[in-house]
Amino acid sequence: MQDNSEKNFSAELSHLDSQGQAQMVDVSDKASTVRQAVAVARVRMLPETLAAIQAGNTPKGDVLATARIAGIMAAKQTANLIPLCHPLPLQKVAVEITPDSQLPGYHIQATVKTKAETGVEMEALTAVSVAALTLYDMAKALEKSIQIESIHLISKTGGKSGDYSASEL
Repeated sequence: MQDNSEKNFSAELSHLDSQGQAQMVDVSDKASTVRQAVAVARVRMLPETLAAIQAGNTPKGDVLATARIAGIMAAKQTANLIPLCHPLPLQKVAVEITPDSQLPGYHIQATVKTKAETGVEMEALTAVSVAALTLYDMAKALEKSIQIESIHLISKTGGKSGDYSASEL
């Protein structure tokens, strides 16, 4: 006799088949619609590190331009990095990096858009994560204690599950 907690995995978790094995979700029957996701991250650092980056006074060069490009490139590679993610034709990837002297540090926001059968949440989250990691890498000679914080999805539109919006942490 089967316990109720052992019901058909595929009914509740789309990335598992009926035997509980990982699978890529079949999205071939879904309509191709416009989908967008926005994710954010914070990078906290000493005021002196923020000032050096803002002044362009860093040993490795343009920290922010490099981090922005890294985030865009990462979004395009998400299917190669995250198991079971679908490769998607991305129509837009924008990475904004904004200084915040009160943090002190930077707010990173990625907006990713496509017209496809599945959403771009993972692409947006990957973009902010890699942009934050690159910012750390480019500035670690100035400060090793830089902290990457609060990576999360703030909105998504399109798809069967509808729209989602969260307040920023």
